[in-house]
Amino acid sequence: MKYAIFLLGLAVVFVLAYLVSNNRRQIKYKPILIMLVLQIVLTYLLLNTGIGLVLIRGIANLFEKLLGYAADGVNFVFGGIANKGAMPFFFNVLLPIVFISVLIGIAQHLRILPVIIKWIGWLLSKINGLGRLESYNAVASAVFGQSEVFISVKKLLGYMPQHRLYTLCTSAMSTVSASILGAYMTLIDPKYVVTALMLNLLGGFIIVNIINPYEVKADEDIIEIQEEKQTFFEMLGEYIMDGFKVAIIVGAMLIGFVALISAINDVFNLAFGITFQKLLGYVFAPFAFIVGVPSSEIVTAGTIMATKLVSNEFVAMLDLSKINGLSERTLGIVSVFLVSFANFSSIGIITGAVKGLHEQKGNEVAKFGLKLLYGATLVSLLSAAVVGLML
Repeated sequence: MKYAIFLLGLAVVFVLAYLVSNNRRQIKYKPILIMLVLQIVLTYLLLNTGIGLVLIRGIANLFEKLLGYAADGVNFVFGGIANKGAMPFFFNVLLPIVFISVLIGIAQHLRILPVIIKWIGWLLSKINGLGRLESYNAVASAVFGQSEVFISVKKLLGYMPQHRLYTLCTSAMSTVSASILGAYMTLIDPKYVVTALMLNLLGGFIIVNIINPYEVKADEDIIEIQEEKQTFFEMLGEYIMDGFKVAIIVGAMLIGFVALISAINDVFNLAFGITFQKLLGYVFAPFAFIVGVPSSEIVTAGTIMATKLVSNEFVAMLDLSKINGLSERTLGIVSVFLVSFANFSSIGIITGAVKGLHEQKGNEVAKFGLKLLYGATLVSLLSAAVVGLML
């Protein structure tokens, strides 16, 4: 049965992408098939083999150690504020982002990250049928984040046609930044965080190849990564502040979205006898079904999926962690769906990031903002469907 549902989910996702394709005749089916097979193989290795288990445990243990180190710094500054036995979300989940950001900065400063990103990008470009720039950007987005990644290609933005810009923005919205992986791992099972990270990277290329197919000429495929020369301690200061800003921004967004959803739920409950989130759950229930969620849990799963779309992944992960009794299959599928930046607020974040570097290109991003979210959401659905096949 799950194989039939997987094929149905795959068909629905591909048809939804095909309906909004810019150029259906130019769709490259071979790279799509190759990447889909890679997704299935990777998911099987990560979730159903000893090698995958060792890899995920290693990554999870690494982040557990890093979060432990981060806790030393947090406790030094804020120790004693929290009640005994309490676990304040801001201290335990968000502030460790600062330390992870510092480690990324050090790897960048020592020229370790640029080399990794360059060669992984080159390898991906041989598989995905797109350019090296698009491949670089997808990997870099998973390291730097959806807004910061555009800084590294800022001098190229003015020369970038709209179709290539759409691909770059889709990659940025479909992935998540390395600095907040540890935060996700405190809320959902680390194995689904790692799996989603890898699946979304390939899934972004698959969906883009359907929605936005094009050929990149050799003379257009240029990667130029701009970096300002800094001393080691200048870099540390910058990445510490960047990490803190991310933690503050995420915290502020959580306060606003959680409060807003609570108010809207109350209004809907009084007016219609059903909460807004529950209503969205019914709307998203068919999508939960086609990615493999058992029929008895599709409304609950749909509610979490919709919450992520209208607010953000942290709000949805918090809601998911409060639900008891869900099957392991549903938890895995929904968890993978949540690990991306595909939500309405990300349209504004990406548009603002690009506009801050090049106003005209920022206006172009604003024009295809909804289509950008549409594509990134299909990437999440595709990743969830592949995981549903393996659970």
